[in-house]
Amino acid sequence: MSSWDAIVIGAGVIGTSVSYNLATLGAKRVLVLERDQIGSGTTAQSSGILRTHYSVLENMALAQQSWTVFNNFAEHLQDEEASAGLVRCGYLIASPDGPKLSPLRDALAAQRDRGITVSQLTQIEAAEILPICRFDDAALIGFEPNAGFADAYLVASSYARAARRLGVKFIEGERVTRLHLHESCVSGVETTSGVYSAPVVISTQNIWANELAEWTGIHVPLAPERHKVIALEGPQAYTYGMPVYKDLGSAGMLYCRSYGGRQMLVSEGTSGEILSEPNNLQGDISMDDVAQLGEQVADRFPSFSEAGLASSWTGVYDVTPDWNPVLGNVPEVRGLVVGFGFSGHGFKLSPAVGRVLAQQALGLPTDVSLLPYSAQQALGLPTDVSLLPYSLERFRTGRLLTGRYGVGAVA
Repeated sequence: MSSWDAIVIGAGVIGTSVSYNLATLGAKRVLVLERDQIGSGTTAQSSGILRTHYSVLENMALAQQSWTVFNNFAEHLQDEEASAGLVRCGYLIASPDGPKLSPLRDALAAQRDRGITVSQLTQIEAAEILPICRFDDAALIGFEPNAGFADAYLVASSYARAARRLGVKFIEGERVTRLHLHESCVSGVETTSGVYSAPVVISTQNIWANELAEWTGIHVPLAPERHKVIALEGPQAYTYGMPVYKDLGSAGMLYCRSYGGRQMLVSEGTSGEILSEPNNLQGDISMDDVAQLGEQVADRFPSFSEAGLASSWTGVYDVTPDWNPVLGNVPEVRGLVVGFGFSGHGFKLSPAVGRVLAQQALGLPTDVSLLPYSAQQALGLPTDVSLLPYSLERFRTGRLLTGRYGVGAVA
């Protein structure tokens, strides 16, 4: 048995962010246990889109704080070689007349209220920055210039390198099989090769978070969902200078971005294939699936009616009933802090979520508005977001964290 100040389960982008933040907040002995390799799980399958556009205000706040980190990533990690692979191309979101129009208008107003740079474009203005797309049915178009996409695997590996520099220990290929408890308090974990002692455990297990139910008897409302992603190569370029596009008017609420040259990465922002058990292996994408996605793309990007399939893959979301994460302490098990159920938002929120979970684990306030200003500054990257809306109890009380857009990956 070895003894640690804190143990993190999982070394995806959330787990590595947590470990780095634990170290910067003063934890001396931090252990990260990863069942496979750093960043090899669902992190490696992320589309990497970064935006602050949410109808859930807490998500918007976390995304805004996270963007600050992504935009100054090397400085944040104090590592001049660290890279997020950030492409600052902007984020364009449009809605026709219908049920998504009011939520879009309200979300744009909320972004402005938080000081986020966002503008409302005309159809002509939108076509100037994304000329391969048609906007003739758009009733409202929002544009967030300080947005884009990045590389989730690069972010996770950079966080891990920075955490190691601060003394964090990573063990790969080490699957946790049991949570050790003493009188409803965490005392450590058991793995396939040994026992590790710690007074606090932070679970960032993603689609494997259902294991918490086996270890504690607590209900974990989580379903692994497989989503299909394709890259289409069209006759016109979708350049890195063109913005990410969210189509609220399409059947699948498509999101699209440049994949380099004439290629477009595209997927749907609606429910995917529910898996019977967690599995991040590649699933099948049939030609019918490609055709269904391709038809929606061609309706919005006319030249892509002649596009060919360049590549395809699948990614798995850890989805909660309201498509928002569970963050913070678990009251029934003292010393257990969780971060799961990101439902496609995890990468966008990972820097701020890593900070707030580290604060919870160390017993520091997460609502820094309760602290004196000098104490807020000492925390480095404050979070003014209460974790109460993200609590596990909301699924028992019925106070779900459902955004104005309804369930789905816009939130």
